[in-house]
Amino acid sequence: MNSTPVINHASTLRLRRMGINTHQEPVVYMREDCHICRAEGFTAHSRVLITTSSKSIIATLNMVSGDFLILEEAGLSEAAWRLLAPQEGETAHFSHAPALDSLSHLRSKVYGKSLEEGAYQEIMRDITAGFYSDVELSSFVTACAGSRMTHDEIFYLTRAMVQAGDQLKWDNGPIVDKHSVGGLPGNRTTLLIVPIVTCLGLTMPKTSSRAITSPAGTADTMEVLAPVDLSLPQMRKVVEQEGGCILWGGAVHLSPADDTLIRIERALDLDSEGQLVASVLSKKAAAGSTHLVLDVPVGPTAKVRSAEEAVKLIKVLEMIGSRLGMKLKAVMTDGSQPVGRGIGPALEAMDVLSILRGDPQAPQDLRRRALVLAGALLELSGKVDVGRGFETAESILNDGRALKKFRAICEAQGGMREPPRADFSYVLEAKSPGQVAQIDNRKLARVAKFAGAPAAPAAGVEIHVRLGDRVEKGQPLLSIFAETRGELAYSFDYLSVHLNLIDVKV
Repeated sequence: MNSTPVINHASTLRLRRMGINTHQEPVVYMREDCHICRAEGFTAHSRVLITTSSKSIIATLNMVSGDFLILEEAGLSEAAWRLLAPQEGETAHFSHAPALDSLSHLRSKVYGKSLEEGAYQEIMRDITAGFYSDVELSSFVTACAGSRMTHDEIFYLTRAMVQAGDQLKWDNGPIVDKHSVGGLPGNRTTLLIVPIVTCLGLTMPKTSSRAITSPAGTADTMEVLAPVDLSLPQMRKVVEQEGGCILWGGAVHLSPADDTLIRIERALDLDSEGQLVASVLSKKAAAGSTHLVLDVPVGPTAKVRSAEEAVKLIKVLEMIGSRLGMKLKAVMTDGSQPVGRGIGPALEAMDVLSILRGDPQAPQDLRRRALVLAGALLELSGKVDVGRGFETAESILNDGRALKKFRAICEAQGGMREPPRADFSYVLEAKSPGQVAQIDNRKLARVAKFAGAPAAPAAGVEIHVRLGDRVEKGQPLLSIFAETRGELAYSFDYLSVHLNLIDVKV
């Protein structure tokens, strides 16, 4: 007997918010014995298209057993819930995610082939749309690491990252910016430079990333002083009112693929030349910057280890910047030791405030570096004559105009606040008298990260000595700060087997 097959259209489940933080990756949780998993042939880590009456997203499937979920439910991680924005209990349709054409370009790059601009545009569009899994993102980051990208490819990637997000246009130029290539703990000059240059009428809409491999990024440090998670209209209002801002770039959708790639780079502890250049310049181009000063710290434990490496990186940055229509000046700076005293959001914010407030005990190395870079930016923009940038910037800092402007920017962003202080601390003392011969930036940064920074804003490390200092036995070398006993113990365990991170020669 012939029979007409019955088509089952019941590929829907009720949505449930699980409250599970998967950072930026959307994850869906389904029972392995539910009818959709069986019928669709879903397996763990399948890419699943979830569709409601108003929106669709692609999420990575995690399969569960037992009573974690009932058969008629699908759970969403916080990232998935945020993207899909459903009502609690709303039903959604589930199916296999469509094949991505851009993955063929990714496979070509994995095999070492050079890609054309169109390929990078397709990859960035799909990454921005959230179509790539973390596995696929990791493959892309790894395939582009090292020296696997030509200069043309770096330009293509940079422009594709710009075009995948919003792009700002400003009426009054020049639009100035400053960026450090990173790798140097405590190098928080941006929070000083923005108020200095905007005092002279320059426009500096500063958007920054959160930390990649460091204990604090500019956005992390600014966030302990004022809100940084502003929308694009809010950003425009702040800049129109004060001439500048200091915000997290991910919130305003400028080069949004960059923040996704940074998350993967952080997990892999990678920050390759091509992606570094694309990350820096895509954010600047998207923000409408026309004039950019780059801080390139050079030192044995900095990101850039030698002057030769710095020159090579600067040439690539200048080349790509020029092709994007930007005027760029790079300044090689000392990367042999941390800048300032604090390493971690709150501790670095305290250094900045002490300089703005004219505290005689403020870290002078951070003060001078900020003035050098601010002066270079004033000269590059044509606001002051060449050779007068430093003294102009210093006068703005000395007479209190920079502090007043910084307070105004903080208030415009939502209100200024004082940095938090940690409840737990430990002091490392010198075991013998001698002279400080070396300070390991990378190991110091790791101590601060193990203490909880940047997720715990008050956590970090305070340095009590500088290179060349004479120290006596029992003199404090550094202090660790943590918000919990467990994090302090975790950091101390690392420190106890890396005591040479501050090398005192007898």
